[in-house]
Amino acid sequence: MGYTVGQVSAFAGVTVRTLHHYDRTGLLSPGDRSRAGYRRYDDADLARLQQILFYRELGFPLEEIAEILADPQANALEHLRARQRQLAEEIGRLQRLAEVAERAIEVQQTGVSLTPEERFEVFGEIAFDLTYATDAQLKWQDSAGHREAMARASAHTKEDWTRLMGEAAAWRAELLAAFDDGEPADGERAMDLAEEHRLHVTRWFTPCPPDMHRRIAEDFAADPRAFALVVPPSQQRPDLAAYLAGAVHANASRRGGAAASVPTEPLRKTDENPDRHGRVAR
Repeated sequence: MGYTVGQVSAFAGVTVRTLHHYDRTGLLSPGDRSRAGYRRYDDADLARLQQILFYRELGFPLEEIAEILADPQANALEHLRARQRQLAEEIGRLQRLAEVAERAIEVQQTGVSLTPEERFEVFGEIAFDLTYATDAQLKWQDSAGHREAMARASAHTKEDWTRLMGEAAAWRAELLAAFDDGEPADGERAMDLAEEHRLHVTRWFTPCPPDMHRRIAEDFAADPRAFALVVPPSQQRPDLAAYLAGAVHANASRRGGAAASVPTEPLRKTDENPDRHGRVAR
């Protein structure tokens, strides 16, 4: 009895209109008709349809498919090899486009409009983790401060970034020295460094009141990707992120910021065996 055009359309995943087009062009004309004149497809027709769909999936135009099927022994391998070369070239082109898109996304989400070479020259070890930039964008997308920071960052020139990173490097050296010298997180030296960081954010990105600075510092303590933007992994010390967060909280309180809990356990002081940073040994 064969199969109707509707049945073939259903189990082959092509439209009836497509099957009608294949018939009109001679690419796939069913081998039989019903008494009423309706198309009836037999097993040989279905096998040919399977070949057509295979070549269509590879991107062959219908005219070339017809040529291949007209003399498959002579032409199929040659056509497939040519198509393989075309696909390899297309894959290379799409990979290049993907790299361009990734760089564009990174620029949008990190706000740094520099070439990769300029980024390496200016930032050195400081690397922007695109996953963190994406998370931060989602987390702070409704924040006017975040939008302003991104806008100002994207407007910075290479010279701006060079000055900015020079300031950050000098500040980082002072932070590491204070930590290594055993200065307490709530001492004047550490709090002054926290205040310097707050003013740095205000100067280069967005106004940063004490409460906002607390939230930034909590990210440093909770997310290594965020802290790596301040201190690269090669310069980090155990508990340094928590130390900086504690200094920021102490400075915010000193400046009259709303009270908030100190974010991490290592910053509490007790008489039970505190270490030289005022942290309880664990």
